[in-house]
Amino acid sequence: MHLMLSRRRFLANATSAVVAGLVGAAESFAAEAPLETSTIRLAKIRGICIAPQYVAEELLHLEGFTDVRYVMAEAGYGQAKQIGRGDVDFSLNFAAPLVLAIDAGDPITLLAGVHPGCFELFGNESIRGITDLKGKTVGIQGLGSTPHVFVTSMAAYVGLDPQRDIRWVTDPSVRPMELFIKGKVDAFLGFPPEPQELRARNIGHVVVNSTIDRPWSQYFCCMLAGNADFVRNNPVATKRVLRAILRAADLCVAEPRRVARQIVDGGFTGNYDYALQTMSEVPYGKWREYDPEDTIRFYALRLHESDMIKSSPQEIIANGIDWRFLNEVKRELKT
Repeated sequence: MHLMLSRRRFLANATSAVVAGLVGAAESFAAEAPLETSTIRLAKIRGICIAPQYVAEELLHLEGFTDVRYVMAEAGYGQAKQIGRGDVDFSLNFAAPLVLAIDAGDPITLLAGVHPGCFELFGNESIRGITDLKGKTVGIQGLGSTPHVFVTSMAAYVGLDPQRDIRWVTDPSVRPMELFIKGKVDAFLGFPPEPQELRARNIGHVVVNSTIDRPWSQYFCCMLAGNADFVRNNPVATKRVLRAILRAADLCVAEPRRVARQIVDGGFTGNYDYALQTMSEVPYGKWREYDPEDTIRFYALRLHESDMIKSSPQEIIANGIDWRFLNEVKRELKT
């Protein structure tokens, strides 16, 4: 009864356009083959740019899943490794760490791009562009972490040698943002809600905003990845998970205030204002427009240039992607 009431509240709170889509979904998957499993495990991280994953729970129930679980994960490469190990079945994750994991042979299948534009490079007064990182300190959680991989990609793109030209600073006991605030590093890469907090406190300035700055704004940041064995053995469940998360991305566009409130109430973040800024700034609707393979090719090339992966972009694409489910869902949603 609680589940039925929760679904009713969810539908009542959604916009009419989203409701129409949900009704259509119910009609379409009624004719589909039955789910191979009714349990889905998704990752939960500190960042909130993967909000579609958090607000997809009721949509997943509507798709027939009765047990939706969130498993704590460390964003980036660690999160990708958890997918490969089967600790979680699916997660939105940043493109570059997923490329690293595929190159390492982890059984991961990329299913779709969901949105670009969630990271921002902050610098002090000595840094006005990416090339100014030469000889400077950049705070990161650790080598191979998401900030490390992304800043490496940006540095390689402008001709820097990330290993020699940048001094990477790690401190397991202090978050990189705190190192930046205290003036112990010259720059750091932030993900929501960190950029929103720094701007509110008027600390540092944005050197690169991947929502608006090319070429970063032209490629997906977060992509949906699944454990390769799960995807292979559970094609019906895989398609329904993808469909729910893409509909949740649409909900982020249509109802940013409601989504912000939902992820705060759900315990995924604590500050409603920062959550609302994130929902309003991140272009969640771009999954309909961008080609996810372009993103993989772009970041794989950057990482290959930096000697962080051995595989060529084409090898990464051949070994780690499956767009069949995305193409089916796009046809259903008439995009």
